[in-house]
Amino acid sequence: MSPIGEFLMIVLVILAFLLLIAGVGVYLLVKVGKKAAVKAREATTRLTTHVNAMGTGDAAEVERLRLDLRREVSLTRQAVEQAQRQGWGLGDLPRLLADLTAQADVHDGQLGMYAQQARVSPYIDHVTLGRLREHQAKLTAMCARIRADLLSDQVQHSATGLDDLSTRTDLEIEARRPAPDPLQEIDDLYRKTMQERREQH
Repeated sequence: MSPIGEFLMIVLVILAFLLLIAGVGVYLLVKVGKKAAVKAREATTRLTTHVNAMGTGDAAEVERLRLDLRREVSLTRQAVEQAQRQGWGLGDLPRLLADLTAQADVHDGQLGMYAQQARVSPYIDHVTLGRLREHQAKLTAMCARIRADLLSDQVQHSATGLDDLSTRTDLEIEARRPAPDPLQEIDDLYRKTMQERREQH
């Protein structure tokens, strides 16, 4: 092969390698961009909900219900994740939480739709609002019950640990005391006996 052919081959290999790197870079940029867009959309939705919740009327009340529900689900998720990190036996509780979170997302969507309709139309379906409040109360009560149960377990675990620690402390303190001197004990008994005899005479 001629030197020019070898040079062209090297240049083509380098170009192919650079194109491959550029393709990977574009792919990563698109992936990161999509994630950033999703995060930005979520942040915008949260901000809009907070702003709308500051108003008055049914729409603002419904937006406040949405914020309350998100907070309750988030606190419950944190409690379950903490219990999992500590290695507690949670049984089917993580699956139950996943189902509850899915139901909360559905309810959040319904609340959002109702709030949007309440903002643009003066005609409000109060029966539906009542049912949404009932569903909200059930969901938040379930979250509160899960957290209360986990907290009770945590307190019980702590109590067991404290009892064990207290017993170990007592044993360690007892072990650090010097053993009594038998001769000193005999001497103390003799002195005490002599003192009692003198007092009797």
